[in-house]
Formats: sequence, C-alpha cells, structure tokens
Amino acid sequence: MEILFTKSEIEDMAEKVKTGQRLDLASGVRLYQTQDLLTLGYLADLVRQRKNEDKVYYIVNQHINHTNVCLNLCPLCVFGRDSSAPGAYTLTLGEIEAKVLACRDKGIKEIHIVGGLNPALPLDYYGQMLRCVRSVLPEAVIQAFTAVEIDFLAQINHLTIREVLEMLREAGLDSLPGGGAEIFSPRVRSLICPRKISGPRWLEIHACAHRLGMRTNATMLYGHVETITERVEHLIQLRELQDLTGGFLAFIPLPFHPQNTPLKKTMELSAPTGYDDLKTLAVARLMLDNFDHIKAFWIMLGPKLAQVALSFGVDDLDGTVREEKIAHEAGAQTAQYLPEKEIINLIKSAGRKPVERDTLYSVVSHRTTVVRE
Repeated sequence: MEILFTKSEIEDMAEKVKTGQRLDLASGVRLYQTQDLLTLGYLADLVRQRKNEDKVYYIVNQHINHTNVCLNLCPLCVFGRDSSAPGAYTLTLGEIEAKVLACRDKGIKEIHIVGGLNPALPLDYYGQMLRCVRSVLPEAVIQAFTAVEIDFLAQINHLTIREVLEMLREAGLDSLPGGGAEIFSPRVRSLICPRKISGPRWLEIHACAHRLGMRTNATMLYGHVETITERVEHLIQLRELQDLTGGFLAFIPLPFHPQNTPLKKTMELSAPTGYDDLKTLAVARLMLDNFDHIKAFWIMLGPKLAQVALSFGVDDLDGTVREEKIAHEAGAQTAQYLPEKEIINLIKSAGRKPVERDTLYSVVSHRTTVVRE
C-alpha cells in the first residue's frame, strides 16, 4: 500500500514557533482553522517542553461553592438561583467549617471558593469565611471569589476594588480564580451573560490584584456563540495584560456545557467536540507565550481527554477537586472527585513526570508513589 506524505497547511508556522516569535491575530485564526490537528499539537508540545520539560502539575485541592443565590442569572448558567427558587442555598459559616474540617487530614494544598452574587450576604461573611478556612488549614492556599464576585462586593458595599481585595487579603485570601472571563467580546457577553461585568472590567480587577502582589488565573469559556476571531482576541487581551503585570499563573480553557442551560433552550447549541477541545488548548499554548502553564480542567473535559491534552501543550491537570456544582449542574458528566493516585496514573501512563504543586506552583513533591487516598 502506498503511503502519501503531504505538507502541512501550517508548516510555515513551525519556524515562528521554534524561534519563539510572537503570533498575531491572523496567525491565531489560521491555527484554529487548520484541520491538521497533529501538527498543531506537535507545535504546542514544543512550547510545553520548552517551558516545563516533561513535568505535569496537579494539586490536592477542595472546591467549595458557598451559595448559588445570584442576581445575574446568566443564560449560560444553571447554577445560579433566585433566593426564593427551589434549590437555592447559602452555606452557613459552620457548614463551611465542617467541609474544611472533613478534609483536614487529606493533604489539601488549596481551598477553591466561588459562588453566586448573593445580596443578602454582608461583607463580613466573606471575611469570617476566609478566617475560618485559614484557622482550620493554615498551610493551604486560599483561591477564592471570581472578578465578578469582587466587583459585586465593591458595588454593594460602596468600596473600590482595591479596598475589597485588601480587606479580603487581610482575612486570608491568597489568589483569585479565573472564572467570569467567558469571552471578552461585548457582542458575545450581550447574548450569554448580559448582566455580568464587561471584559475590560474583568481585566481591570485582575490587574488590581496583580498590583497588590496577588497571583491569579485566567479562563475562556468557549463553544457557544463566539467566533474563532473572538476567541483569539480574548487570548491576545490576556497576553497583553500579562505583558504588563506578569500576574497570571495559568490559563484554563473551559468548554461550554449547554445541556441544562437557558441558552440551550433559546439556541440549538451543542457542546464542543474533543477535536475542538484539543485545538483550543494547543492554540492557547501557542498564543500565550508569556503564560507558564496551560491547564486541562478534567472536570469539564473528562480525565481521558485531559490526559490526551498532555500532548497538545498542556502541563497541568488541576486537582482532586472533591466537590463541584457549577459545571455539573450545566451538564458535566464527570465525577466530582479524582483521587490523587488516579491523577498520577494518568500522568505517568502518558510518559510524563507528576509534580504535586500548590496554587502558586511551588513544588510539594515529585511524585513516584502515593501516600494518600
């Protein structure tokens, strides 16, 4: 049987990638448009190897969603509820403490807290929550409250973003997660989250956190109504802020799960395919040349596809999680907990070296054996 080899349609990109040249908007769009997924993955993997060798990071962490009461009620979201709606909840400080106490002996290195925009919660609730978590797990990094939540707390308490961040930092906040970025395009936001803060406001809040010395994450929710160009523009805006502040830790592309969302009822949307997921991760690795880490969030991708993504520019699989409500209510079919030993097996069987980290990418252990469940 004759085997034919053809040149890749993105072969001319290889020299730019190999020499570390910055890719522009047109290049990013071309990368997204290519059907040559393997060459795209190969180029992204070159950058991953250059930045992180064969190390793949993970974290032993715990997620807490403290309230699903939310004023925004975005069409993209199923998690948020009106305060009087069935299923609405707000955890008491005692319930939050119990969740943290339950995992105190699990080697937790990060507590990750996000929730809805609940106008009934005073600012002191957030401060007490952070102090409670810090008292139970003094060594854990607390990564909590999206830029959307920070803006909300500033608005309802008549404070500046800096004042809110300083108050929360004093109470124990270490880092901001990347949620709420969605797609920065005003056109897209008017359709999927019309009441949410703007893209520039999201960037402004993260810039403020960076100026205070806080490191944060960045995300992009893709696979709904956005165009490829809008995706690449989103990446470039993140890259530009990183040029200015250097404050982002990792970029996490999040595939949209439309199954149970109001957006699904008004538009015939399908979830992104695995092909699109891998392409998005690879393009992110190539465009975000000033980001050290690209994360495949297994909760939304599934563990097996996240493992494949380790050959498409990814160097981080997130962590154990233990509890996650937002993506699962939207339709995610994954488990809510992935034991550390399974994460290590995913990494090692892909030929990579598992490295346990904390939120700030300080190395906890180069794992060869597991000492915890």
